[in-house]
Amino acid sequence: MSASATSGSLRRIEPTESLRERVRRALVAAIVTGELAPGQLVSVPTLATRFNVSATPVREAILELENSGFVEPVRNKGFRITTVSEDALRNVASVRLMIEPTCMERLAAAFPSAALPELRAGADRIVEGARTGDLVAYLEADTAFHVRLTAMLGNPITVEIVSDLRSRARLLGLSAIAGTSRLVESAHEHHELLDLLSGGDGGGARALMERHIGHSLGLWAGQSEH
Repeated sequence: MSASATSGSLRRIEPTESLRERVRRALVAAIVTGELAPGQLVSVPTLATRFNVSATPVREAILELENSGFVEPVRNKGFRITTVSEDALRNVASVRLMIEPTCMERLAAAFPSAALPELRAGADRIVEGARTGDLVAYLEADTAFHVRLTAMLGNPITVEIVSDLRSRARLLGLSAIAGTSRLVESAHEHHELLDLLSGGDGGGARALMERHIGHSLGLWAGQSEH
């Protein structure tokens, strides 16, 4: 794992940021990258000190992570990082496959070309995070990119569901391929998706999104893709 992957997640949170959400995302990144390992105990006061914030946003973020299954309470000790099973990941991926490819197919029929420069910049950030092995930057850019695309369909409930599913989809083995050509190649799929969307190719966008989601069970986990 690169130094940037191990040092970026549990950084100080600046007061100007939305604290609860920033803390939650930083904790998710730390768990996904392995900086916070399965079985490790964490406490609200310790994390608040680490992030240089009050206990309230940390407590709220931790409770969200508990609802998503990332942590579990341990009486008088705090919270333990949970171990995620491949079955759980497969279940999340199967639901994502029901929703996200269809969303991209529909979006291709009415893709706003004016948004393309903004989305290209977002895809560039994903590629850069993959290339440098900065998994925190990679994950944040990836989430922002896909949520933005989903939001273009104008259904806030779909955005909420997709965001929740992505928050549950831990990418097992992601840290092992940080900075490698495999992760960079996957990152470039975001530009491919934009090519398909801007070209009005709904079928192609759907197929690419299916392959992209399959990486969470294939490329990251070191399994054969399907």
